[in-house]
Amino acid sequence: MSSWNGWAPYVPVAQRRASALRQMEKLRKKGKKIEPVEGVGRSIAETFWGRAWCSHLEKFSDYANRLPRGRTYVRNGSVCHLEIAEGAVDAVVSGSELYEVSVRIKKLPKNKWGDLKGRCTRGIGSLLELLQGRVSESVMQVVTDRDRGLFPHPREIDLDCSCPDYADMCKHVAAVLYGVGARLDDKPELLFQLRGVNPEELVVEGAVPEVAGRKGGRRIAEGDLSEVFGIELAGKQEHLKRSKSPTLRPSVATGEAVAALRRKFSMSRSQFARVLGISIPAVGVWEKKKGALSLRSRSLEAWKTVSRMGVDEAWGRLRGAEAR
Repeated sequence: MSSWNGWAPYVPVAQRRASALRQMEKLRKKGKKIEPVEGVGRSIAETFWGRAWCSHLEKFSDYANRLPRGRTYVRNGSVCHLEIAEGAVDAVVSGSELYEVSVRIKKLPKNKWGDLKGRCTRGIGSLLELLQGRVSESVMQVVTDRDRGLFPHPREIDLDCSCPDYADMCKHVAAVLYGVGARLDDKPELLFQLRGVNPEELVVEGAVPEVAGRKGGRRIAEGDLSEVFGIELAGKQEHLKRSKSPTLRPSVATGEAVAALRRKFSMSRSQFARVLGISIPAVGVWEKKKGALSLRSRSLEAWKTVSRMGVDEAWGRLRGAEAR
């Protein structure tokens, strides 16, 4: 037995994080895609789907009693990596050392999915509305129902952590489960992937403004995407013209600049979206686009204003937005 009677000596959070970051950077250089959970505030999740995930898990007594152990861990950035796939959540959490967490969730049974779709009939107008949580209260009650909804029941979840804690729900696992809620803030579609179902099946056929795509496929109309993401979707010729342009106007935002400013403010995408006054999915779209962003006038003005702000001013704007 070690001199500390089986318990590792206390290591300050900042020291643990610095060590974890070094180790994760080594993995990144080896080609592993690292997806940390960052910028989590006191409420952990801020959008409908993220809050609904956390609220659902807290409805079960075993989880409600043990989940609080992970809140501090996810808030202080200890979830160094979290990846969601069909039926699986794999994560790395920084504790006394790096621990590997595995959460396995059963695929939503076909009969349950069919029942859920039937109870949502004609209640969902578009996929965008669904992912943004902008559907009727009755539909939300259906998809979040404790026993018949989209979220998993504890008996459908298997938990595992490489730490020495004998409990299934250790603080590292709890942090990962909350981390899933935070991740759904930015990417709500991952919930449907996790349960192995297609969210488009919940949308009433013909209710979404669509246009025919190449090879007979269908996609959401560009006008709707422009409205949601705050960008003008240029045609092919305009795109080619812009890509050949040797210089960019200084006032034009780029995806790289958006991501850098959000990191400077230490904000999650949902927080940054509030500061800019745009939708949360828009932030992700902006950050992923290469080169200059062709923003709609309102979004461009918001960008110009926020890009001139300091950190304290940006957080003050966020607090003002949350108070409204």
